[in-house]
Amino acid sequence: MTKFETALRLIDEAHAQDPTITTINNTPIPYELHYAQKMTKYLQKRSPDASETLQLAVRAQHLKRWEVPRSSYPAGKVGYYSWRGYLARRQAELVEQMCVESGYSASEAGRVGALVRKEDLKKGEEETQVLEDVACLVFLDDQFEEFERGYEEEKVIGILQKTWAKMSEKGHELALGIEMSERAKGLVGKALS
Repeated sequence: MTKFETALRLIDEAHAQDPTITTINNTPIPYELHYAQKMTKYLQKRSPDASETLQLAVRAQHLKRWEVPRSSYPAGKVGYYSWRGYLARRQAELVEQMCVESGYSASEAGRVGALVRKEDLKKGEEETQVLEDVACLVFLDDQFEEFERGYEEEKVIGILQKTWAKMSEKGHELALGIEMSERAKGLVGKALS
């Protein structure tokens, strides 16, 4: 087994511990394992020649996220951003350890961690932007329709606009190809108009 295969196995073994089970094609699967596989699927569409470090970062995006529920932080924006920041640091640390254990150098593992933390996103770093695109695409494809049912239309439109603003042109192209319900398509249309 290569170091890349070993690291992927360790990441997926961690995802498989998620107690939340979803059913895909009549097969139960831990939700975070499903999410990670979908992230990889969209990475292949967005950047088929992605580096190993980017592939590992994409796969580890929600590493053990269920262990730190949103409810463990205060409600509101400050609590939300504190939770997200903590998760990014924690997930990066966990995947860096897995990468080193798999045979990657500390420098290579650090690069994976930097991608998971989305460092340099505002500086236009290409691989970080690819990871952001992939996360937005998975949200739109896998989580949006359930998510939008819980909020007022105006809030959903605002979230869609923020999501769209985070994405590159290539991400936009892929997003427009996602199959959605008529209601979801209508909300996306309103957000983009």
